[in-house]
Amino acid sequence: MSDDHRPPATPDGREAAPPPAPGGVGLLLVDVINPLDFEDAAELAPRALAAAPSIRALRDAADAARAPVIYVNDNYGHWTSERSRIVSAIGEASDAAGQLVDALAPRGHDYFVIKPHVSGFYATNLPALLPRLGVSRLVLCGFAADICVLFTAADAHMREYDLWVPRDAVAGGHDERVAWALEIMSNSLGAETAPTGELALRDWIGRP
Repeated sequence: MSDDHRPPATPDGREAAPPPAPGGVGLLLVDVINPLDFEDAAELAPRALAAAPSIRALRDAADAARAPVIYVNDNYGHWTSERSRIVSAIGEASDAAGQLVDALAPRGHDYFVIKPHVSGFYATNLPALLPRLGVSRLVLCGFAADICVLFTAADAHMREYDLWVPRDAVAGGHDERVAWALEIMSNSLGAETAPTGELALRDWIGRP
C-alpha cells in the first residue's frame, strides 16, 4: 500500500478492495468536525479541545497499524456540499471549531460518512462500509459522549461490534452526563472505557 494508505486502483479505475482491518479494528471519529456554535457549546468547546490530542494520537496509532479511520459526521445543514466544503464551512463557524479542524481534519485516505441524526448507523452507509473494511471491533471517539457517541455505541452493540470508548478521547458539555454515558457504555454495552494512557491501540488490536 502507498504511503497515503489509498487502495490501488483496478484497471477500470475503481479502488481495489482495502486490506482487512488489523485485528478487525477500525477507528470511528464521531462529530469531531464540529461548529461548536450551538446551545451548550461554551461548555463543550474546552472539553472537546482537551480531548483532541488523545483523538489525534489514536489516529496516528491507527495509521501506524494500518487500521481504517472513519469519520462519521453531521453535515450541520450543508446538505449539498462535499467533504472539503463541509469541513471548511464548519471550521469557520467559531474559533474553537477552527482549532478542531486544524487538529483533526480528515485526510484524503480517510473515510467520511455523513449522518442525518445522532447515531452513526442511522440512515448512513456505515453498516455496509464496516464489513467491507473487515471491521468487527470499533474504537469510538468524539462528541458529545452522552448523545452521538452513546447512540452510535448502542447501535454498534446491537450489531455485535466489540467496543472501546477511551474516556480521554470523548467529551460532552457536562462532566456528570459524560460519566453517566461512559457507565452505560461499560455496564450495558460491554465497552472498554480505559483511557489511552492505560491502553494502547496496538494492545487492543492484539487482544483476542
